[in-house]
Amino acid sequence: MPTTLAASYVARLAADGTRNLVTNAASLMLLLRSGAVDLPVSVDDGTLGHSYVTSPHSAYVLYARDEIALLGLGRMRLAADAVLRTLSGLLRSMRLNRAVHLDNWLLSTNLHGSWDGAGLAGMRHLLADRFPDHFLIIRSLDPWTCPALLDAVRHDGWTLLPARQVWVTDDLAGQWLPRGQTRADAKALRRSGLHTGRADALTERDCARIADLYRQLYVGRYSAINPIFTPDFIQAAAAIGLLTFLVARDGQGQIMAFSALRSAGGVGTVPLMGYDMTRPQGEGLYRIASYMAAETAMRAGLRFHGSAGAGEFKRSRGAHGVIEYMAVDARHLSAPRRAGLALLAAGLNAFMKPMLERNGW
Repeated sequence: MPTTLAASYVARLAADGTRNLVTNAASLMLLLRSGAVDLPVSVDDGTLGHSYVTSPHSAYVLYARDEIALLGLGRMRLAADAVLRTLSGLLRSMRLNRAVHLDNWLLSTNLHGSWDGAGLAGMRHLLADRFPDHFLIIRSLDPWTCPALLDAVRHDGWTLLPARQVWVTDDLAGQWLPRGQTRADAKALRRSGLHTGRADALTERDCARIADLYRQLYVGRYSAINPIFTPDFIQAAAAIGLLTFLVARDGQGQIMAFSALRSAGGVGTVPLMGYDMTRPQGEGLYRIASYMAAETAMRAGLRFHGSAGAGEFKRSRGAHGVIEYMAVDARHLSAPRRAGLALLAAGLNAFMKPMLERNGW
């Protein structure tokens, strides 16, 4: 059987060690093969504090704490902290971090591509038998990128937890390109004097620079719960074709901004982006990085998944919001852990989902 992208990726993670590629993930990575479908599977035994790409506790508690700190909620901060302490206690008591994630690429968004849920029940039984004390989880489910898979998950009886609001564009040529903000972004790129293009051959220096620019933005500015990618990850992702790196270089060849495009199933998304944050904001390096990604996706005929955050920035460029879910199965687990999951689902659907939709987060 030909080597698939999933098989190459899992083999590289196994050879190098997960933490040598994503420093705040320590998952055992496996490959699940079902018919013609190959899926990466991450297995975690309950450790707290790792990135949200493998840790539900980090996704719902630690990342939320960092977001609250950035938003500055004033007197509401005490109430929000109390809610998160309660939520943290529930997730710890359930041991939700003891989890097996199916089709997990250790990226902020898992694009599920052409997998429509075929074989899902068999996969669930196989994983439950092999990991009888672990929750089973599928991240990054929404009705826009993977409607058939979402329907399959519902039909198979998984519990859906709202996770975040993501910003998507159906038709970049019709909804993104004509926007005034998009034209302004293109103008900022022309004025910058930077040389842009696809980086098909990344040097060791390039990989180190990309890893640093990403870390400056996503870890330094936002949250240490974001996945932290090493230069070796950048090299591996480029070499196996997981990510396409788009770079903007100055006259000396230094990368000043970059976007890493992931595409599957006719959808493009940017799980890694960064720019030199020591430069003045007026240079528009974030806008340039965003523009490179959207333009490349448009030229490839892709629909565009803009991930979460920066809602106003993305709405002004033609995107609309969609609620993303995390599917969890616990039917093989103890009654108290199943009850914890039911309570968590009820609370998140009653309070978190309306809040995401109302506030545009």
